[in-house]
Amino acid sequence: MTPTLSISLQAYLEDAGYRVSAAFSVARGLLLARESQPDLILTDLGLPDGDGRRVVHTIRLQSQVPIIVLTARDDTSEKVALLSAGADDYVVKPFVMAELLACTAVQLRTPLNPTLSVGELELQPHNYLALLAGREPRLAPKEFQLLNLLMSRPRRVYTRQEINKALWDGKLPEYSNVIDVHFANLRAKFREREVYTLLRTVRGDGYALRA
Repeated sequence: MTPTLSISLQAYLEDAGYRVSAAFSVARGLLLARESQPDLILTDLGLPDGDGRRVVHTIRLQSQVPIIVLTARDDTSEKVALLSAGADDYVVKPFVMAELLACTAVQLRTPLNPTLSVGELELQPHNYLALLAGREPRLAPKEFQLLNLLMSRPRRVYTRQEINKALWDGKLPEYSNVIDVHFANLRAKFREREVYTLLRTVRGDGYALRA
């Protein structure tokens, strides 16, 4: 995959709690897979020095590690070829990050949306439920998603650019104040529940939750 896509995927998966090692070529990817023994391998079908099928075929001769392939071709013959080569799943481009995260969770057999708890805030993404000081606040969809992102890594400061990429696929213009408005709305709803210190604004940087 391209370095740009690789870096973007690495950042998103790390934000979701995974440890990620990235390679930009077939040769480097195969070497890294042999040395680091990963729990899952994600590869693009189109690579600078070869085909993703080579990655799948070579690794499958050595290991049964789960392999997910990114492909731009959405036809039956391509899917059959990938699965026959040894891939466990595939994601058709273009895709949303949540789709890839779901596939990753399935292959790793890990909970896709565990209950998150920080201070007086509890979030159950699988039930789309939030509890603040024991009561359910009325959250807009993007407010819920913003809390989900912040709660995935308490104390970590998320920049506006990172939030834009995670929640809006980077489509908000740089001058937009949409993120600030959502955060201000969240702060107001927290104050209604007399929760004053959980949300944190880092001036000039972004937003975080105090663990």
